[in-house]
Amino acid sequence: MPRRRPPLAAPLLAPLLALALLVLPAAAPADACPAPGQWQRDGAAIAGDTLMGELAASRVVLLGEQHERLAHHRWQLHTLAALHAHRSRMVIGLEMLPREAQPALDAWVAGELDEAEFLAASDWQEAWGYDPELYLPILHFARMHRLPLVALNVTPGLRGRLVEAGWEAVPAAERHAIPPPAPASDAYREALGEVYARHPSAGEHEAGLTRFVAAQLVWDRAMAAGLAEAAAPDTLVVGLMGQGHLTFGHGVPHQLDDLGIRDHRTLLPWSLEEGCTPPEGIADALFTLGDERGFEPPEPQRLGVLIAAHEAGLQVMGVVPDSLAESLGLEAGDVITAAAGRRLQAPGDLTALVRRQTPGTLLPLTLQRNGATEERLVRFPVATP
Repeated sequence: MPRRRPPLAAPLLAPLLALALLVLPAAAPADACPAPGQWQRDGAAIAGDTLMGELAASRVVLLGEQHERLAHHRWQLHTLAALHAHRSRMVIGLEMLPREAQPALDAWVAGELDEAEFLAASDWQEAWGYDPELYLPILHFARMHRLPLVALNVTPGLRGRLVEAGWEAVPAAERHAIPPPAPASDAYREALGEVYARHPSAGEHEAGLTRFVAAQLVWDRAMAAGLAEAAAPDTLVVGLMGQGHLTFGHGVPHQLDDLGIRDHRTLLPWSLEEGCTPPEGIADALFTLGDERGFEPPEPQRLGVLIAAHEAGLQVMGVVPDSLAESLGLEAGDVITAAAGRRLQAPGDLTALVRRQTPGTLLPLTLQRNGATEERLVRFPVATP
């Protein structure tokens, strides 16, 4: 199965899930809005030190994120520090990396690698693709306190095998002994269906949706199994992952329940721009963010394609509507062989080039279509104030 690569597609799978699962009600009156910096539980304010003391007694705490929101990662870091103050024996689980990256994480925590060496050893660009600067403060926190970091994910290749061939066809040793997932609830499947409908590769709806849900369950189960394996009576396990895997008790919380780990709590950041009253049951507790838009980095450049490794370069698997790729005339089946004169061998090669582009610049692409070689010029839009 070709290895699909999401980071050039906008929106990505995890942000799509986050947007789809956060169906917002009408905002409450302004005087009912919680204050920035305030924690909420069951619709009522709760002191942060009280909440952290209670949460630190849990087996697993899950911290959700929108991957490109710097404010979310700052909140995660502050919450980790608060939890660590109450319970110093802590393990941090990361959605960002597959289990094959565990040696790199161990070496990083031991202080054996610098940042560049760690990013190379973990194959960060190919494995995750998001800007590592968003995550490095958390990684440094773990290293400074010598807190174990655990890779929770699996490779896209393994995910594809489990979806296409089935769990029984993949030996336990080759799937890291991860057991088959609990079925998705009707509500989760419905939410994933809304996500899939926006996906650029959506084709035959029922068959495609079935594969999409199966892939999501592999993802959820792999992370839940990694958290369960790390859980110990004297240790708090904290998992960092996209909030689409966590909201309303679906995804990873549901899989943890099935694995017998019921003492878990989900925390999410909540922006007042999304409304004053969060949907009931979205998380066990919410932290209210102020207007952080002025402190966020610029939106990264995106081409707007789903790509997969190909023997000649990178194959276009889907094109995002209203994207640069669509305006350029790229189509599913095209093979991008070079960018700016550089041969492309892995999806991360193109991801890195696109992310380095500044607004208003050009990026020449060479592609193959129906046996012919064509040249296209991507024009990245000028930034608007």
